[in-house]
Amino acid sequence: MKRIVLTIFCLISLIACKQEQSSEDYKNAELNITTSIYPETISKMFDAHGGIDAWNTMEHLYYEIEKPEANDIYDVVLKSRKSLIASEHHLLGFDGDNVWLKNLDTVTYKSNPKFYYNLMFYFYAMPFVLGDDGIHYAEAEPLEFEGETYYGVSISYEVGVGESPEDEYILYYNPETFKMEWLGYTVTYFSKEKSKEFHFIKYGDWQEVNGLLLPKTLSWYNYENSMPTTFRNNVNFLNVKLSKELPQEDMFKVPDSTMIVK
Repeated sequence: MKRIVLTIFCLISLIACKQEQSSEDYKNAELNITTSIYPETISKMFDAHGGIDAWNTMEHLYYEIEKPEANDIYDVVLKSRKSLIASEHHLLGFDGDNVWLKNLDTVTYKSNPKFYYNLMFYFYAMPFVLGDDGIHYAEAEPLEFEGETYYGVSISYEVGVGESPEDEYILYYNPETFKMEWLGYTVTYFSKEKSKEFHFIKYGDWQEVNGLLLPKTLSWYNYENSMPTTFRNNVNFLNVKLSKELPQEDMFKVPDSTMIVK
C-alpha cells in the first residue's frame, strides 16, 4: 500500500512539475511573439525603423507640419487614434467616435474633415501603422526609378476596416537596409471603389525620435501609369515628440455637438 501511495505521489509531482515548466515556457514564448505574426520582410522593415515592439510602447505622437504663416500642430493618441489638428483658422478633431470641426474665424475649411483628419498621420507613421489589425500582405513587383531598384510589399485591408477599406498601399524598401524608400497608394474615399492609379511619396529623410525612425520630410511625386515621374513638393515635419504618457483627454472632446461632422 505504501508503495502505491508513493508511486501516486511521484506521478502527481511529475505532472505538476511538467505543467509548471510548460506554463513557464509559454510565458517566455509570449515575450517574443509580436513580430512573429508578421511576414519576415515586414518584420525586417519594422526592425530597420526601431522595432514594432518599441512603437507599441508609445502612447502619444506630437508633430508640426511647416506652413508659411503658422504651423499645423498634430496630437494623436496612438492606440485609439484620437486626434487634434490645430491650424491657423480651424481645429479639427476626432474623439474616438466623431470627427468634429471648429472654425476659429471666418475662413472656410476647404478639405473634407473625415478624409483629412488622419490622412497625414497615416502617411507619417509609416511603416508602423501597417502593423494594424485587418491587414493582408503580399509581394509586389519591384519599383525601378532613376537606376535604383526597390522591392515591394502590397498592403490590402479586410472588409469594414477603416473609412476606406478599398485603399491599397505598396511599401517599397531598400533590399539591403530594409528601410522604407517609397509609398504607393490609391485613394478610394470619395469613389468607394478600387482605384487603378497609384500616387507616390518618397521617404528617406529620417529623424530618430525615442529610438524610432520617423520622417523629417515627405516628398510627393507626380505620377503616370502608376509610376512616379517628377518631384512635386515637400512636406516638412518639425518638433516631433513620441511619449509613453497619454495626453490630456479633454483636448479631443467635441467642444459643441453642433460641430460634429455628419
